[in-house]
Amino acid sequence: MEKACAFICCLPYNGVMCDVIQSDPEIMGGTPVFKGTRVPISTFFDYLSEVAPSEDPVAEFLNNFPGVLPQQVSDLLDYYRLRAATKHAA
Repeated sequence: MEKACAFICCLPYNGVMCDVIQSDPEIMGGTPVFKGTRVPISTFFDYLSEVAPSEDPVAEFLNNFPGVLPQQVSDLLDYYRLRAATKHAA
């Protein structure tokens, strides 16, 4: 039986994010991870901020963490892009 999305945060996560983010006390102590992996979401954002400008941080991340699907990364970025646009418009 698959667990329901257990991500608890100050941001509302819709059904799409439950396909991307998983937070379970039994997986990495509840650290939010890409669903179906043990790869923390924060690791992806570290790649965005730390990879050399001449490199593609998303490609580098996906290469180093093959268990994370490109669609998961795309959905995560789309979600935060829309959140930023909504907050900016408010």
